[in-house]
Amino acid sequence: MRDSFSRALLAGIAGFMLFVLAVPAVQGQADLAGAAKREGSVVVYGSIESDVFDVIRKIFEGQYGIRVDYFRASSNGTMDRVLTESRAGKPLYDVVLTNRSPMLILKKAGVFGSYVSPSYERYPAATRDGEGVLSPSYRQVVVSVLYNTRLVKAEEAPKSLADLLDPKWKGKIVMPDPNVHTTTAVWLANLQSVMGAQYRPFVEGLAGQVTLAESFLPVVQKVIVGEFPLGITYVKYVYIFGSEGAPLDYVRLSPLLAEAHHVAISAKAPHPNAARLFVDVFTSRLGLLALAKAGEFVLVPGVYPPIKDADKLRIVLMDDLSEQDLKQFRDQIGTLFLKR
Repeated sequence: MRDSFSRALLAGIAGFMLFVLAVPAVQGQADLAGAAKREGSVVVYGSIESDVFDVIRKIFEGQYGIRVDYFRASSNGTMDRVLTESRAGKPLYDVVLTNRSPMLILKKAGVFGSYVSPSYERYPAATRDGEGVLSPSYRQVVVSVLYNTRLVKAEEAPKSLADLLDPKWKGKIVMPDPNVHTTTAVWLANLQSVMGAQYRPFVEGLAGQVTLAESFLPVVQKVIVGEFPLGITYVKYVYIFGSEGAPLDYVRLSPLLAEAHHVAISAKAPHPNAARLFVDVFTSRLGLLALAKAGEFVLVPGVYPPIKDADKLRIVLMDDLSEQDLKQFRDQIGTLFLKR
């Protein structure tokens, strides 16, 4: 993404910044902020795009003067780096934020500490982690079929998942490899409840139609440059890259499947107070409104990203896969894509 997009996002939240800086901290927050400032910085690992993350970075650094160092990778790349550092006994990260399934795997591995931010009180009780480790789901990443509008006219675009099996799309669809990309595996697995008896024939047919990529970001990049007319990836990219002039639109599937996202702090955070303070800001209403303005589907009633028809979509949160479920899925369904 170009710097112009980042500058536009940051300019767009200037009003939010003025509001935040005008809000006095309560005593507990002031004590935490003082301790965080003495630590001087916070290190965040996550899969949210760097230019979108910069919206939150600007708010946090602007309010507290604490530097934020961000490492961005795919959800799998984030999980792998966290696990590698933790198993080596040298975690460098303070905060992790990515998709629900990798976050649950990391939670089970014991890499996170407990922290319940005051901001969590605004979230429905049913969304909170009973163990106080993961944040409530603050946003959802919505998956659909994106297409290059210079290569595919709206009337010629697929209208359903079944349309992807049309012979005219063979070799013209790119998607992440479900054998290495967890969210794609979760998406494919959840399609079973949507498609019923047509599920197995669909995934078998899809495996013969697609070319595989590492994750969702490379998928949309390949669609934008015209390497492929269609790609299975995040709906939010229609706005994020469309703001730069990319020729993108998305198929209004019904329902659209989405995965929840969470944030957590390291059990051995090098900067524990800055980590807590960052989570407070990130999961605050102000943080969510800023993310929505940047194109994210945040879980705030009545708040939508600036994406056409976003307020009309029927979005269903996906059930997550345990490590055992993920292995079973890849043994049964992932192999179809290996045999291409």
